[in-house]
Amino acid sequence: MQRRQLKLMGNAFELTAVAETAAMADACIDAGIAEIQRIEKLLTTFNENSETSLINRNAGIAPVTVSRETYNIIERSIRISGITQGAFDITYGSIDKRLWNFDESMTELPSPKMAKKMVRLINYRNIILDHDACTVFLKEPGMRIGFGGIGKGYAAEMAKVVMKEKGTIAGIVNASGDLTTWGTQPDGTPWTVGIVHPDFKGHPFSYMNISDRAVATSGNYEKFVMINGKKYSHTIDPRTGLPVSGIKSVTIFSPNAEVCDALATPVTIMGVEKGLNLINQLHQVECVIIDDHNKIYSSKNIKYV
Repeated sequence: MQRRQLKLMGNAFELTAVAETAAMADACIDAGIAEIQRIEKLLTTFNENSETSLINRNAGIAPVTVSRETYNIIERSIRISGITQGAFDITYGSIDKRLWNFDESMTELPSPKMAKKMVRLINYRNIILDHDACTVFLKEPGMRIGFGGIGKGYAAEMAKVVMKEKGTIAGIVNASGDLTTWGTQPDGTPWTVGIVHPDFKGHPFSYMNISDRAVATSGNYEKFVMINGKKYSHTIDPRTGLPVSGIKSVTIFSPNAEVCDALATPVTIMGVEKGLNLINQLHQVECVIIDDHNKIYSSKNIKYV
């Protein structure tokens, strides 16, 4: 078994491969890293030549022809926006980060009117797709898309595909906590993941076997602000422009890392009741939620110890 840690897509990645030889495992990890780097170039907003940047530059001007891969991830993102009632929205890129600095200088929330004004361009319904022409058009000038809520999970999943094709018997791609697994450990036991306790980083409160499954956690316990005795997380509801409260962490389990990544934050935004209701309607998707009072909730089919 070989393991490698490095920074990709602005995040800490760890790739683990089990193969017949150490050399083969290393080659599989190399292939996985190359795939993640390819996806980063495709989706990044930090390179003006990326397809994402081209779409953003042409907002309100003209449709942009993109690769089928980019088109498909945008199409899937819109679908997730629909099922989460807009709690997930890749057009969040137009938000002005200066309004919510989440440090000691922040002593009050912006007014609902001001917040709503700041998020007026966030609306996934204004992404116009043309399947046959493979074009993407942002309807309003100033709109911007970004893949921060889904890109890491997608990259992890694609790296897994490549590594399996290269000959890994088993492995893990961990994209800064969004991870996907396949096969078993060299001794035949399942891969096990710990669900982080939101008050004690590095100390899981529970473990789950997740071989051939993926997991992602969205936690609001590291970055938040207290205003009038109430905790507000750094997660902004794209529908209101205001930070959310009530939930410390959400952990999503499914067969696909992209799905896990894309659902973890929206469930945080939707709240315990609506979030659980959504997850319970989705096939092969489960979650564990910890609220601000450390009460644990889980979807109907989950079993944790």
